[in-house]
Amino acid sequence: MIQEITDLNFEEIIFNNSRPVVIDFWARWCGPCKSVTAAIEVIAKEYDGQVVIGKVDVDTNPKLTSKFGVRNMPTILYLKDGEVMGKHVGSTSKMVLEEKLKLIL
Repeated sequence: MIQEITDLNFEEIIFNNSRPVVIDFWARWCGPCKSVTAAIEVIAKEYDGQVVIGKVDVDTNPKLTSKFGVRNMPTILYLKDGEVMGKHVGSTSKMVLEEKLKLIL
């Protein structure tokens, strides 16, 4: 299941959680974000219960976008224990996203 992460619920989702977190920073107007969304949705189903998958709309969550220095979309962050362990910027395949996820599991 993919969770919507916002400026308001970020800390609750990230710090009150023992599982790794993958955050997809995206925008409605971003073409490459749409192709990454399909891969993220599959990963969310396959790793349900093992990892938290979240999406941050950069247009409505400026604090988070700024906090993580996100300038290009899509940007995928991999967090463990609240710390960024990996990052991917730009369009990519499910295989690449999954390889990075496996490094933090």
